[in-house]
Amino acid sequence: MGLLSRETWAQRLDTFRASPSAFMAGPESEDLGRDLLRDLRSEKLSEQMKVSLLVLSLEYPAQLWPDAPAAEEAATSLLDTLALLPPRPSALRRPLLLAATTALVAGGALGPTSGASLRLLPLLLSLALGRDLGRGLGPSSEQRPLQSTACECLRELESCRPGLLSGSLGLLRGLLGQEGPVGPVQPLSLLLALVLRNTLVIQARARASLQGLLTVRASPMEGGPWNWMLADSDARLQPQAPSWPAAEQGECGLSTLEPSPEEARDLRAAVAQLLDTSYLLTPVAQAQLLWLLGWALRGLRGQPPVLFKPQLVRLLGTAQLTLLHAVLALKAAFGEALFTAQDEALLLRRLTMAAQHPALPVPTHLFYLHCLLSFPENCPLGPAGEEMAPLLLEPQLCRGLLPSLLHDPMALLARLHLLCLFCAEDGEKEEKGQGQSSQHYLEELLAGLRQRAALTRGPRALATLCFRASYLVAHCLAGQPTVLTTLTQGLAQLYRAQPALAPHFVDLLDQAGPELGEPLRVVLQQEVVSRPGGDEALRWHLLMLAKVADGDAQSATLSFLQAAAAHCTDWGLQQALLQVCRALLRVGVVGGLADLLQTLARQLEDPDGRDHARLYYILLGHLSGPKLGVALGPSLAAPALASSLVAENHGFATALTVQEAPAPIRLSVGSQRAEGLALQLQVEVLEPVYSLELRFRVEGQLYAPLGAIHVPCLCPGRPARPLLLPLQPRRPSPTQLDIRALYTKATGLTCYAHLPPLPVKFADLFLPFPQPPDGARLGFFEKLWDSCLPKGTESRLWCPLGPQGLEGLVSHHLEPFVMVAQPPTSYYIAIRLPPDSRLLLRLEAAQADGVPVTLRTDDWAVVPLVGDYLRSLSTAV
Repeated sequence: MGLLSRETWAQRLDTFRASPSAFMAGPESEDLGRDLLRDLRSEKLSEQMKVSLLVLSLEYPAQLWPDAPAAEEAATSLLDTLALLPPRPSALRRPLLLAATTALVAGGALGPTSGASLRLLPLLLSLALGRDLGRGLGPSSEQRPLQSTACECLRELESCRPGLLSGSLGLLRGLLGQEGPVGPVQPLSLLLALVLRNTLVIQARARASLQGLLTVRASPMEGGPWNWMLADSDARLQPQAPSWPAAEQGECGLSTLEPSPEEARDLRAAVAQLLDTSYLLTPVAQAQLLWLLGWALRGLRGQPPVLFKPQLVRLLGTAQLTLLHAVLALKAAFGEALFTAQDEALLLRRLTMAAQHPALPVPTHLFYLHCLLSFPENCPLGPAGEEMAPLLLEPQLCRGLLPSLLHDPMALLARLHLLCLFCAEDGEKEEKGQGQSSQHYLEELLAGLRQRAALTRGPRALATLCFRASYLVAHCLAGQPTVLTTLTQGLAQLYRAQPALAPHFVDLLDQAGPELGEPLRVVLQQEVVSRPGGDEALRWHLLMLAKVADGDAQSATLSFLQAAAAHCTDWGLQQALLQVCRALLRVGVVGGLADLLQTLARQLEDPDGRDHARLYYILLGHLSGPKLGVALGPSLAAPALASSLVAENHGFATALTVQEAPAPIRLSVGSQRAEGLALQLQVEVLEPVYSLELRFRVEGQLYAPLGAIHVPCLCPGRPARPLLLPLQPRRPSPTQLDIRALYTKATGLTCYAHLPPLPVKFADLFLPFPQPPDGARLGFFEKLWDSCLPKGTESRLWCPLGPQGLEGLVSHHLEPFVMVAQPPTSYYIAIRLPPDSRLLLRLEAAQADGVPVTLRTDDWAVVPLVGDYLRSLSTAV
């Protein structure tokens, strides 16, 4: 296909943007990237159209360059196009740099073996440093924008490959010192801060020093100061600023980095240099710079946070939300090392006053409230993670933040959250006055929310807000029984007035904790069964009863269902009624339910309902309580089936078959050596396990088949006796055991699981010789020694000794096999290897760092295994 016209490209771009996935599935998708790269060099297209093409490559790089080879080819073509541009001013140079960077990053082609990467990196660094590259990259008037773009591209590359530019720290720092207010301070400052942060983290993880990286100014043309040798974990460093609780929890291990005094001085100078120029940056850039530097210096030895004090004084009164967020992030990072109690009180007062401003937009108002709710205190009281109001935040100061029914729903919930925290504090103090006043105000607010939710045909949003507020109160005040009792009674009254809110109650019961869920379930069950069976809200009552029904109030529940059965005339009501019967079966209600199921099996008009009732009746008569609960429980593996009867049968069959499940069993080799040739296994369980059968298998023919081990019952927390697994090796060789477990759970389900393989070490196969009388041991050993030749082999090895010395090594690992001992310098050791081999060792003339070992064996194949075993003894415990 030849060059495309402007109109054709406009049409293709419109079609692509309308549905990128549909376009890429069409016949023109294969040629889109190739045509784009080709027509960027066409003289027929205007620069404006070429810029549009480059913008497309920036927005959809994954679709245009789906793999590394395509991305490499695209980046090379874009760099060639950049080099071919005439020296006059052009609007294409900056988009071409951005497009080449994006192609390499998005396509996964960035790396030391990429030719395009090795072309792009020196070009970007030279542009960022303001080097004169000739007129090929445009006139001097265009160099300043190109310098800013190059800094942005380098920052993107550094974000994707942290530490890539660590060798350029000195160059970038020197450039920032040379540039004045007229230079591209913002992109250069952000680039330097990101490289500094990544370098500190990576050097700390490698336990290396800064190695003069802050002062070395290597030329970017001499091989390039690029660091490609990074671990995958380093690539997960994120330059974006998170919320301050996440920043507080993010330990980067900088305490392991110990810079020299000269490096510490250079580091302080670099940080101070960045902070001194931060006022020239936009608020968003300032916030990111402060977070990067604060995150980098947190926990670093020799770097006091007082460096941030001038910026803190400048920013405490800021009206920019991004900068206020950065201040709170610094507070979370450094705490009282940077913020005094007066600073903390001032910041809290400022947040509180700002949150009460009547003209604030809702998002800004929510931001201030979130800052108050998540305020990082210098010295928080209580355990970590517990929600509580800031210690210096007085309730009198927050009177203007009390929630009202007139507030926006999100603002109301945030204010309610703050009110709940104050009520929790008042409840702990057990004071009167203010505590009762806060609790009384909370109860009145909840009553108002319930009153609005009970409106007939009221907006759904009012009901949703009421239940969200109820959940929030139950979550924050779980330890306040008075509040929960009032809340439970109010919700029961709400259901009495508006049964159509039953789905909201079901959702609340699913989410609420036991402090609210259990009393609310009891009250709602009483409320439902007290209604007549023919109530017009019967479908909602049945839905609620299917959720709250249990073994309590059986007679009242069954009487309600008997009365309701006569009014269940359509399929929906019949299914709702059967769902209640199913719930009663699962909780073990038997008396009276059989009669109800028989009645339903005869009287229901719908055949599916009759079959359903008949199936429940059969299951009730033939299954015990645990099996019945499992058979009728939800099956996550069951597919969606059209017939409810087939679905029930599928779940029933699933309960009676062996299921694959994650193993609640942990198996390990015991530290004590078993008698004879057997492994001693320790078994632990995370839940009760019955009829456990452990099956073992060894690959290949080196071992005879292993028998299974049976354990009747195992319970967590109870010590289990060790299990013995006899081994029958056909060759003395280490191996791994493949293990499968078959067991029954407490719910009645039979499950099987794969357990992690267990190693059988070479030392596990060692067996001692029968011990001769004391006076005959040396002669017995010499006879064994002579019998190994000429059939076997002799070898000499060096066994390194650890701090325990030869005597400690033998006592820990070879004591049962010692035939003759002359401690601490000489030991004769005799070992039997199954099925019929022998291994003899002479450890003589021990030295400080090791001992020479002479070995003889009648099986030459074990010599490499013996060498590996002896070398491992010095490091073994």
